[in-house]
Amino acid sequence: MKERVLMLAWEYPPRIIGGLARVVWALSKELAAQGLEVHVVTADHPGTAEHELDGLVHVHRVKTQSDTTPDFMTWVSRLNIGLLQYALKLHQEKPFDIVHAHDWMVTDAAWVLKTGLGIPVVSTIHATEAGRMGGIHTDQQRYVNQMEWRLTFESWRCIVNSQHMYWELNKLFNVPFDKIAVIPNGTDPSHFDFEFDAKPARMMYAAEYQKIVLYVGRLVNEKGVQIMLQAAPMVLSHYPGTQFLVVGTGYFMDELRSQANALGISHNVRFLGYVSDDDLLRLYKIADIVCIPSLYEPFGIVALEGMAANVPVVVSDTGGLRDFVENGQTGITTYTGNAQSLAWGLLEVLRNPDLAAHLRKTAYEKVHTVYNWKAIAHATRDVYESVLTEKKQGLLDSAGAAKSTTKDKPKVSV
Repeated sequence: MKERVLMLAWEYPPRIIGGLARVVWALSKELAAQGLEVHVVTADHPGTAEHELDGLVHVHRVKTQSDTTPDFMTWVSRLNIGLLQYALKLHQEKPFDIVHAHDWMVTDAAWVLKTGLGIPVVSTIHATEAGRMGGIHTDQQRYVNQMEWRLTFESWRCIVNSQHMYWELNKLFNVPFDKIAVIPNGTDPSHFDFEFDAKPARMMYAAEYQKIVLYVGRLVNEKGVQIMLQAAPMVLSHYPGTQFLVVGTGYFMDELRSQANALGISHNVRFLGYVSDDDLLRLYKIADIVCIPSLYEPFGIVALEGMAANVPVVVSDTGGLRDFVENGQTGITTYTGNAQSLAWGLLEVLRNPDLAAHLRKTAYEKVHTVYNWKAIAHATRDVYESVLTEKKQGLLDSAGAAKSTTKDKPKVSV
């Protein structure tokens, strides 16, 4: 009999706010391909069906959030009510074996499903509020931090995507190390295997002699785009005309535009906003460098996508980026928050074609052998199996909680 998995996530394609949506999408599809019955219950998105099959994955979108909400936190509360309505209906039709909750925004729904129905919960903590904001400073942040703690506490196993997050969960929430499984994110290099004449696409953004530096991500403080803009004049002094393409949206956009104007580089910086998946694949293929200047980065899936696209990556040495970007081997690492260091890293690649070729080759090989979704789904299934085995052995009580906190539990790492 197929194990029945309930995925709870606040975003799922075509609703894409950050990397979480892509991770849930890719993981769910691979788990389904490996024989699990996967149901994703997620937020509504305009123009989407209430229920549809995405390949082998059942996607259910909450259509009961028609009431206007006064603020974001109220919206989250309403979302959890909707998630519960759908999950309870699906569970009554055929029980779920396990709930996989993604980040704090689905905590209440996962918590009720565990305590009310006894379904064991596995959570993936993609990031923390303290990490994103450099600490907890406001009442809302304290609430989010508390919800994150609650989700880790109620989960039988917590999955994180990097060694950095492994230590962060223990330090912030006192999560026992043997309760945390480290399973990285992945990407699919085959997405970049298509015939493409790069020259016309490049000419849309840069002259033939000009270089292209690509940033992809949310435009928020912790992503460090402001550091890239500070580094840009130093790069331009050696490679005039270099074009910095910025893909993404966020509250920081106006400030970044003002910064580019103040630095006199506005004609070298293109803010492209949201782009479609197809256009994004083409942007990767025309870039000379993918730049990830993050101040806080739990993993850094954009770096992985750059590696899969055969583009050299230049990153800051923060968070999960340290797990897979090896300086001089799979990319160039620079000091976090240091514009001079970032400029040095960008120039290292632009000045040294042989180094750039070496980075592309070793990075592409690593993506193929380690950071592929098939291996990641296998590791996730191992976590599910260990939890379900412990439940059968009576190590989970009727509410899906651990009876003993002293029992050794395996940590998965790939």
